[in-house]
Amino acid sequence: MANKREKNPSKDLKLQYKKVLEISFIISLIIVIIALQGFKKFEQKEVVVEQKLSHLDIEEVPQTQQQKTTAPPSRPTVPIPSEDETLPADETIDDTMLDMSEEAPPPPPPPDKQTVQVKFIPHDEPPRPVGGYSAIQRNLTYPEIALKAGVEGKVLVWAFVDKTGNVTQTQVKQSLGNNGCDEAAVKAIKSVKWKPAKQRDDPVGVWVMVPVEFKLR
Repeated sequence: MANKREKNPSKDLKLQYKKVLEISFIISLIIVIIALQGFKKFEQKEVVVEQKLSHLDIEEVPQTQQQKTTAPPSRPTVPIPSEDETLPADETIDDTMLDMSEEAPPPPPPPDKQTVQVKFIPHDEPPRPVGGYSAIQRNLTYPEIALKAGVEGKVLVWAFVDKTGNVTQTQVKQSLGNNGCDEAAVKAIKSVKWKPAKQRDDPVGVWVMVPVEFKLR
């Protein structure tokens, strides 16, 4: 009876080996499953990266050109004395610089215009040119300078008509500038004969304003 109750050692070893195999198989299966899950995640990441890269646009960078810099100026040549005796000796040039120390003469003063005092003299009838004011326009000579420049306008001249009907004094009231029009207007006024002004049927010398018009045809 004692022999039947004793344990069989070979049978225990088989059971232990079987359990070890089962445990190792389970552990290896778990490791394989974990490895497969990690591999799937790695593949998904690679696909996402490839998709993102496929949407990138590649732009061509334009080729830049270097700006050409200007060349530096050449160095000035230094004269070297020659030993050739046939060459002429050095010649001195007279100083042609202007002497700014001397004061320049002042410009000539502008010509003084003859000014006269225009006084009002009472009269009953004003003086009138013989043939009317159109006679003055007919005797008017257009200055060449004003004609070329196309000057037009009106010159107003104070004229003193004496008792005999002659213009003895003039004063330009409104000018057209330094183009000869003022002088031509005065000359035309003096070229005609005037009927003197009258005061109680007596001739009297008075001042009168005379318009002279310059108009290109």
